[in-house]
Amino acid sequence: MTYATMALPFLGLALATLATAAVLRRPDRRWWLATAATVVALVVLTIVFDNVMIAADLFRYDHSHLSGVRLGQAPVEDLAWPLVAGIGLPALALLLAPPEESQ
Repeated sequence: MTYATMALPFLGLALATLATAAVLRRPDRRWWLATAATVVALVVLTIVFDNVMIAADLFRYDHSHLSGVRLGQAPVEDLAWPLVAGIGLPALALLLAPPEESQ
């Protein structure tokens, strides 16, 4: 099993949660911008700190499970996890929040 294959179900669940939240709760533009900014920040931080940790030899990847695409020393597959967190958690919070009362 590759790292990308392992991440696919989690990414699919996050996207399904986002789609459900978008349909049921109709978030405003501010919510979408905040979620996008969160995803960008998480991705940038992941790229930076993965490169630092790999350069420091804190961990290694089995190259047979990687696609070979890298951002510096970090494999692109590592970006799945900040995407899952940045998309899935805000969508889940939106779904679990009490609905606003209509005026």
